[in-house]
Amino acid sequence: MNKKNLFLVGIFVLGLSLFFWLHSQIELSKKPIKVGVLHSLSGTMAISEKSVVDATLLAIEEINKKGGILGRKIQPIIVDGKSDWNMFAKEAEKLITQEKVATVFGCWTSASRKTVKPVFEKYNHLLIYPVQYEGLEDSPNIIYTGAAPNQQIIPAVKWSFDNLGKRFFLVGSDYVFPRTANAIIKDQVTALRGEIIGEKYILLGSNNVKDIVKEIFETQPDVILNTINGDSNIAFFKALRKAGITADKIPTISFSIAEEELSYLPKQDVVGDYAVWNYFQSIDDGTNHKFIKNFKKKYGENRVTSDPIEAGYFGVYLWAQAVEDAATDEVNSIRQYIKDQSFKAPEGVVYIDSSNQHTWKTVRVGKIKTDGQFEIVWNSDKPIRPVPYPLSRSKADWDKFLTVLYQGWNKNWANPG
Repeated sequence: MNKKNLFLVGIFVLGLSLFFWLHSQIELSKKPIKVGVLHSLSGTMAISEKSVVDATLLAIEEINKKGGILGRKIQPIIVDGKSDWNMFAKEAEKLITQEKVATVFGCWTSASRKTVKPVFEKYNHLLIYPVQYEGLEDSPNIIYTGAAPNQQIIPAVKWSFDNLGKRFFLVGSDYVFPRTANAIIKDQVTALRGEIIGEKYILLGSNNVKDIVKEIFETQPDVILNTINGDSNIAFFKALRKAGITADKIPTISFSIAEEELSYLPKQDVVGDYAVWNYFQSIDDGTNHKFIKNFKKKYGENRVTSDPIEAGYFGVYLWAQAVEDAATDEVNSIRQYIKDQSFKAPEGVVYIDSSNQHTWKTVRVGKIKTDGQFEIVWNSDKPIRPVPYPLSRSKADWDKFLTVLYQGWNKNWANPG
């Protein structure tokens, strides 16, 4: 074959290669970007998690209406974790290995998050986690859009100490978040020279609160610090009021009750008590007003927004910005580009700290009103830098604390009962 023919063959092969490459790019541009949405749609945690799914889907719908990302629509793959931590791990692995999702948005309880964490680290994937938690963790495979301890638990204790009283009774569900939160609280109360006069736990999903309420009545603390999760709160507050323990006598500050949970509780059982979050529906801001309007338009005027709902919502936007900046849905690129992302969220400006992948957030204390909304009685005025490991103990000591819990529950992140 002479040089001229070789040249022509080369041009043909190059042209054919270019054709197939362009064809593959066109096909890729039509292909949706799949993401996992992994929450409890059944079981004790469904009372809280269903609405986070709603918020996640709202954000996806809004982005898709604007043309999607990189010219591609987002396709949510919704999975029920069933309030079962082992189910969360199984479903996370399926989303990664079978559905080939680009990212997973999910989990509420720390038990579910800690159970899926090894899965995401094994596959070097990405979870965006929307709920406040106990800290003592940082993972290159998780973005934490909820509060770290210094953005909820620690300022709540200081505010209560200054405004409500110095004698505390701790109640919680028996899994890793409440146990760890209360260890942090006890360190802080000791440093403040306050007093812990009781500490009790119930199994997740249990309504067996009679003995706890009896002890609260007998000890008469100044404040109850509540880390009960899920529908057990309904039984707890009902029992408090039946025992004559009202907010004006012994106020309760809750760390896992927001507007959504209040919609399931009789208003008379909770009015006057408190919660500490980074977002409340009552924030008077244009971005928040628009968010509430869109949420109610899609899901009904009777629906409410809350901190985890809002964090689930803005987490999708932070992720979308990262995908746009990376110009790909490849997970390793997303993980790199999501660091340092900021967004004007309904709660205010939020920002991912590249050093620990947690979010800068403003802290707010709210008092429950008769309409099931919160009056904001205190706020930190500006976003607080996240500190996942409280300084009251060394990282090694905190890690040891978690190991003891895990081993004591037969290698589970919740008391199996």
